[in-house]
Amino acid sequence: MWNQVPVNLQEQFAQAISLHQQGKLQEARTIYESIIKVSPKHFDALHLLGVVSAQSGNHQLAADLIGKAIAINPGNAGFYLNRGNALQALQQLEPALASFDKAIKLQPTSAVAHFNRGNVLQALGRYETAVSSYDQAINLRQDSAEFYYNRGNAFQLLNKHEAAVADYQRAVRIKPDFVGAHFNCGNALQSLRRLNDAIACYDRAIAAQPDCTDAYSNRGNAFYALNQMDAAVASYDQAIRCNPTLPEVHHNRGMALQTMQRLDDALISLDNAFHLKPDHPFLFGLILHTRMRICMWDGFEARLADLRSRIERNLRASSSFVVLTLLDIAELQRKSAEIWMADKHPANDVLGPIPKRAHSPKVRIGYYSADFHNHATTWLMAELFERHDRSRFELIGFSFGPDRQDEMRQRVCAAFDQFIDVRMKSDQEVARLSRSLGIDIAVDLKGDTQDNRMGIFSYRAAPVQVSYLGYPGTVGAPYMDYLIADRTLVPEHSQQHYSEKIVYLPGSYQVNDRKRRISERIYTRAEVGLPEQSFVFCCFNNNYKITPVMFDSWVRILNAVPGSVLWLFEDNAIAATNLRKEAEQRGLDTKRLVFAKRMELSEHLARHRLADLFLDTLPCNAHTTASDALWAGLPVLTQAGESFAARVAASLLNAIGLPELITETQEQYESLAIELALNSVKLRALKEKLQQNRLTAPLFNTDLYTRNLEAAYSAMYERYQAGLPPEHIYLSDQKDQK
Repeated sequence: MWNQVPVNLQEQFAQAISLHQQGKLQEARTIYESIIKVSPKHFDALHLLGVVSAQSGNHQLAADLIGKAIAINPGNAGFYLNRGNALQALQQLEPALASFDKAIKLQPTSAVAHFNRGNVLQALGRYETAVSSYDQAINLRQDSAEFYYNRGNAFQLLNKHEAAVADYQRAVRIKPDFVGAHFNCGNALQSLRRLNDAIACYDRAIAAQPDCTDAYSNRGNAFYALNQMDAAVASYDQAIRCNPTLPEVHHNRGMALQTMQRLDDALISLDNAFHLKPDHPFLFGLILHTRMRICMWDGFEARLADLRSRIERNLRASSSFVVLTLLDIAELQRKSAEIWMADKHPANDVLGPIPKRAHSPKVRIGYYSADFHNHATTWLMAELFERHDRSRFELIGFSFGPDRQDEMRQRVCAAFDQFIDVRMKSDQEVARLSRSLGIDIAVDLKGDTQDNRMGIFSYRAAPVQVSYLGYPGTVGAPYMDYLIADRTLVPEHSQQHYSEKIVYLPGSYQVNDRKRRISERIYTRAEVGLPEQSFVFCCFNNNYKITPVMFDSWVRILNAVPGSVLWLFEDNAIAATNLRKEAEQRGLDTKRLVFAKRMELSEHLARHRLADLFLDTLPCNAHTTASDALWAGLPVLTQAGESFAARVAASLLNAIGLPELITETQEQYESLAIELALNSVKLRALKEKLQQNRLTAPLFNTDLYTRNLEAAYSAMYERYQAGLPPEHIYLSDQKDQK
C-alpha cells in the first residue's frame, strides 16, 4: 500500500477500502477522490477508484483511472488485470488482451488473469488459443466451476462436443446448481445426438431455475428430434409461459404442430413468430408453405411476389424446398438454395481433406436417408439396391430415420452389404464413420426435404458426393459434386442454374421398382365416392402443389366436360374444406370434387383403375405419384415448366414413350385434357399404348436403369482416380441385362 503519506490519508484510505468491501460504492468513491485531490500520485487510490467506476458501470473512466495508476506504478499485476477487465467491457479486445498478457508476465501464477485472457480470446474467435489459456487457469486452480464452464464453451465453439460435455460435468460437480453448465451440457449432448441425456440436463437446469425459458425451448427441440411431438409442444408451451416474446419458440412450436398434422394451430404459432420478428430467418416461406398445405390462398399472388422479391434481395426468406414448389424460376431456385445451405449447412473442414485412395476394383457406395421404410423414395429404389452388381460395387446404407421394421425396412436391410442405424450419431460422427469405412461415393437421398442430414456432407463424408432422387433440384451446396438427372429435366442451357455438375442418365433420372404390387381388389366407384358414369380426372399429388392458377385450370376443364369430376388426394381435412370453398367461389358444384383418403400402397395403386386421366400440377410436378399412375395404367397429362421439379412428369412420359401427353403451355394443357375427356377413342388408344410400353419402355426397366446408374458411378469414380475435378457426365444406354 501507499506508505509515504500523512497518517490521516492512510486512515482515510483504510476507511474507503472498508466501505468498498461493504458495497458502499458512493461513500468509498468520495473518499478515494478526496485522497487523490490531496495526493494525485496515490496509485492505489487511483486504481481502486477505477475499480469502483467499473462496478458502477463506467468502464471508460475505470480504464482511464487505472491507466494513470499504471503510469505511476507499472509493476503491479493487479492493475493490468483490472484495466484488462475494463477494456474488455468496452469491447476493446486487443488492448484488453495486451493488458492481461502484461499481468501474466508480472504474475504468471494468476489463475484469474489466464482465465480472463481466455475469455478475450474466445470473444476474438481464437478458440484454440482460448482453450490453452483456460488450461493454464485450471492448472493453477482446479476448484473453479466457471473455469471449466468457459473452457467447455470454447470446446463447443470448436465443435469438440465430447470435451465440452466433460467440462460442463466438471463444473456442475463443483457447483451443482450451475444453470448455465446444465443448459450448455444439454446443448452439447444434443449436438452429439445424445438426446435423452440432453433432456436430462435441461431438466436439471429447470430444477435449478424453474423460469429458465431457454432450457424449456431447447428441451422441446430435443423432444422434436426424438419425434416426441406432444412432449415437444408441451415444453415449448412452458417456454412461452415464461416468456411469450421469443419468436424462435413460436417458430419451433409451429414446426412440431405441422408434424402432428395440426396445421391450423401450426399456422397460428408461425404467425405469432412472424408478428414478433418479421425478418426471422426463413419464416416467410414456412408460413406460405403451411398455408399451401391447407389450401389457404387469400393474398397468394402478393405473397408470392413478396417471396420472389425477398430472394432477389438475398434475404433469408425461405427454405429451398418451398421455393421450388412455388416459383418455376431455376435461377431463383439456385439462389434460394445457396442462401439456405450457407446458413444451415455451410461447408466445414474440421475433419480435413480425405487422403487420396488407391484404385479399387470394387467401388464402395454409401446411400444416406431417413426413408428406409414404407416411404415413397424407398418404394422407388428397393429393387435398385437388390440389382446392384456386387462384383463391382459394395453398398452401405446409412439410416437416420425411424426403425419401423416394416416390409420395406426389412427388404432394404437385406439388400445392403452393411446397413447402419446412425440416428443417434452427430453429423460429424457419421461423416467420420463414412471415411473410416472407405466410402468412395456418398449418395444423399434427401436434399432439402424433411428429416434431411445435409450436415453429414458438409464435413465431406466421401471423396465424391452425389445428390439423387429425393430432392428435385439443386441443393446449392459447394460440397455436393453431382446431381443425377436426364436431358429432359436439365437441358444444357439450364446447367448454370445448378451448383452441381449434371450426370445425364439416358431415359429418365427416376428409378422404379417393378415389384411394386398392385392389389387384385376390384374397387367400385361407389366405394370411393365417385359417380358411376362420370369422366374422372384425378390428381393424387400433395395438396401444397395445388396453386390457385392450377385450380383455375382444373375448373375450366371441368366446366368444359359436362358431369366430370376431379378426384383429389386429401392430405388433411382443412385442405378439403378450403378447396370446396374455392370451388364454390368459382361457381363449381362442390360435389364435383371427390377426396381420396390415405391407404396402403397396393390398394392405392388398385384404385387408380377407377380414374380416366391424371392431371399433373405446376410448378411442382407429380414425382412418385406420376410413376404410381403410369405403373397402374393411368395416363398422366403434364405441362412442362423450366426447372427440374417442373419437368419430372415430362421425363417420365418420355421414358415410357408417351411424349404426346407433354404440353408446353396452360392453354395446350387444358385443351388436351378436354379433348381426351371428350374423345374416348383417342384416350383408349393412349391407354393401350401405355399398357404396351409399361413393361418394355425404359421407365420400368430396373435392370437397364441399374446398369446406367452404375456406369454413372464408375465415370465419377474414374474422374476422381484420375485426379480430375467433377464435370458434366453424359451417358448412353448400357447393355440391357435381364
